Amino acid sequence: MTDLLTLYQIADVEHIEVDCFELNKRESLSLMDEEGHRYIAVDPNKLCSVLDEKMKIAHELGHCITNSFYNQRATFDIRQKHENRADKWAIRQLVPKSAFFRALGNGYTEICQLAEYFNVTEDFMRKAYCYYMHGNLAVEAYF
Repeated sequence: MTDLLTLYQIADVEHIEVDCFELNKRESLSLMDEEGHRYIAVDPNKLCSVLDEKMKIAHELGHCITNSFYNQRATFDIRQKHENRADKWAIRQLVPKSAFFRALGNGYTEICQLAEYFNVTEDFMRKAYCYYMHGNLAVEAYF
């Protein structure tokens, strides 16, 4: 179970610069420049909590570490493929598979219990649940 500080340490080790910027449409974003340097921008004025920051940083790190970037003209299916890759990386980082099944075995069966146990949002926990139990991120099919 990874905390926010550990996510920032991962960014540092991976040479991913994380900085605060005022963003027009998003709370956070990631990009890679022409030289292959990866960056994460976070708008602190749009974050609701430390937990919200943790979720955003984990997702953006997922983009950077898996090189799942796309441009504004990318088709929906290409965008979704890259978003799913970023989400899967974040899930494996914040809710490791073995810890997930161990928590289930210890009686944490409700999404709210699991989210609290792993210190993630309920929406994120639904994705993690679908990923580990059904092999996909199609939350709407199960919840």
